Amino acid sequence: MSGFDTFEKLGDGCEICVTEEHTFGTDAFLLADFARARHKDIVCDLGTGCGIIAVLEKLRYAPKKVYGIDIQEQAIQQFKVTVERSSLEDVYPLHMDLRSLTKEAPLDICDLVTCNPPYKAYKAGIESELDAHKIARHEILCNINDVCAAAKRLLKFGGRLCICNRPERLADVIAAMRSNGIEPKNLRFVSKSPDSAPWLFLIEGRKGGGAFMKVMPQLYISGTGGVSPELAAIYGHYSENSVKGE
Repeated sequence: MSGFDTFEKLGDGCEICVTEEHTFGTDAFLLADFARARHKDIVCDLGTGCGIIAVLEKLRYAPKKVYGIDIQEQAIQQFKVTVERSSLEDVYPLHMDLRSLTKEAPLDICDLVTCNPPYKAYKAGIESELDAHKIARHEILCNINDVCAAAKRLLKFGGRLCICNRPERLADVIAAMRSNGIEPKNLRFVSKSPDSAPWLFLIEGRKGGGAFMKVMPQLYISGTGGVSPELAAIYGHYSENSVKGE
């Protein structure tokens, strides 16, 4: 009835609805692991797409409530199919623009906000052909400051914002966090191997936090004969079918 018939198996009998327009990759698993919601947390994932990060947080950490916000209607419809098919409780897909959050959003009550934002600035680099991919990868409908401004509205004092992005955007992300009263507290770079430059970073900021940032040990994707032990452990919380390339 939904028109969607492709699903990826995760853990605990969960199947997430995916399409060519809205799917997921390694960075979603890395961000969910980095964010590590607590059982009592109210969580909101911005630009949630098919809902992968929200679902991963729910499956592994069982937070109190999980919201996922996206401006693209198809993405939210896929997320709703996943919630219904997998019988996920206290998971709420919301179709709205993060730049103009309505009262339906969990304003001022979130303990954790996550976002895997568009990595590329508007008109930077080669744009994807599919409109959905352009929106997901380029700052067409929102930029990093919009993301941090939305997080500021969602988070309660002391709440955390966790973001992943490309290393060339690090200065932009830190500046956007600070301009919205969110102080960067933890930073971790991700490389394919010890002899390669980072291709991703993970950063956590705290609303109203003091000025001090810890740089964590680097995370490596590749290891002897395949993925690194740490990445294998991250994937190990879910089925083998959920392992994706970046």
